[in-house]
Amino acid sequence: MLSSGCSEPQLPSGLVYCSEGNPESFNPQQVTSGTTIDATSHQLYNRLIDYDPETKQFAPQLATQWSISEDGLSYKFELRQHVTFHNSHLFTPTRFFNADDVLFSFNRIIDPNNAYHHVGRNGYPYFQSINFSQLISSIEKVNEFEVIFHLNHKDASFMFNLATDFAVILSKEYADNLLLAGTPEDIDYFAIGTGPFKLHQYVKNDHIRYHRHTSYWGPKVDTQQLVFDITPNSTSRFTKLITGDCNVSALPRPAELSVITTQPNIRVVKNPGLNVAFWAFNTQKPPFNDLRVRQALAHAINKKKILSVVYNNSAVEASGVLPPASWAYSKHFDNNEYDPQKAKALLKKAHVTDLSIDIWAMPVARTYNPNAIKMAELIQEDLANIGVKANIISYDWSVFTQKLAKTDYDSVLIGWNADNNDPDNFFTPILSCSALASKNNYSRWCNIGFDHILAKAREQTEQFKRQPYFQAAEAMISNQVPIVPIAHAQKVVLKDKSITNLHVRPYGGISFAQTTQTSTKDKQ
Repeated sequence: MLSSGCSEPQLPSGLVYCSEGNPESFNPQQVTSGTTIDATSHQLYNRLIDYDPETKQFAPQLATQWSISEDGLSYKFELRQHVTFHNSHLFTPTRFFNADDVLFSFNRIIDPNNAYHHVGRNGYPYFQSINFSQLISSIEKVNEFEVIFHLNHKDASFMFNLATDFAVILSKEYADNLLLAGTPEDIDYFAIGTGPFKLHQYVKNDHIRYHRHTSYWGPKVDTQQLVFDITPNSTSRFTKLITGDCNVSALPRPAELSVITTQPNIRVVKNPGLNVAFWAFNTQKPPFNDLRVRQALAHAINKKKILSVVYNNSAVEASGVLPPASWAYSKHFDNNEYDPQKAKALLKKAHVTDLSIDIWAMPVARTYNPNAIKMAELIQEDLANIGVKANIISYDWSVFTQKLAKTDYDSVLIGWNADNNDPDNFFTPILSCSALASKNNYSRWCNIGFDHILAKAREQTEQFKRQPYFQAAEAMISNQVPIVPIAHAQKVVLKDKSITNLHVRPYGGISFAQTTQTSTKDKQ
């Protein structure tokens, strides 16, 4: 089923999505990569709950209803019955989804003694970054279809985190079978879930093929076959969409949007994105451990030029981490506005001369940054104006992420796509002390006071009480400059006019469960 051969298999009739890269795994618990999330979370799996961005309410998935204890420390979930897991050449389920699957899915993450805890090389980066194991006291199985999460302390973000694309439910029966067979690692690659599609074939650098899960518990899925056509080059994706080789295309370059009007069969689907592109400094490495140096570099860059050249003015300039689409957003003065003369003065005050730094730039497009290398080139020009030499470093994406995890870099152009609607998702997973261990904290900045502010925000349940804490967190980032927020981009995909019911959510991965085609083109 999973292969990396050199042949070029024909793509089937069905819905074809031109994606930008290979998934790192087929288990979203083990990644934070948007490419992997798109290929896995909503296609193959379900979560206990979802979050509806329209109603701004939690919605049932594998849990049909829930209740919270008065002290906010216990969350009881009643589970959906008669839910069927996928079958494959490796596994045929003998029972429906139940409480054992919930306990296994989360105990694998939080319990170091669980047989599967250390299976997989990446750990559980999202859950590690939010200190999930310290939050959960225990998970209790009340009966086959009722579980209770017991928390060590109140946390207003808990439900939001259960609704993220990472909190998927796996099959304990499948895990037990693989353990007996001596191949536990297969659970993360030969995926088994309860989602609308099941994994049929993966050919690295070519395509992923899914078949409809005919026993899916949810709304009827019209698409019999879904194909992710792996096409890293944006121009190639755009061309395939025009020629009909793809029905939907990921991550168009901003410049491509201007020519859409000449293509009568192509439509743009977009939504204000909950994301941020930023420049992170390795604050544990000289001279970036000096606040004055970080401030100087922040004052040196011209964000408006970046928005014009890189985003074609389709993004919003970032004055902080939270985007305008966030309910906790509040426009505030940017302490690090463009001012080359102030930048020079700060470097002089720090007694820094002849500074040469590396800027690591992603080789792939992301929603928050369509062209990190071009952005790096613009920053390189700005830094030259204050007497700083910048070297641009980039690698193939898989090498880039591996080297980045070793933390031996000066600075990196990276970003964050929100996983849910909770503002804490912009802070704890990427800037907290706990995020250091998960390698999501690219600034290597750990501030106990900052963590305390976020902890206080999570203790509150009402938005108006939480917002001041998030604004205090924004102020601390602006003052300490572990990162320089640059832009908030729109979330955009392109589609053929025959495609309907394709909804682009402001956060999280793409879903094709309810997407339909008014006409089907033969891809043979």
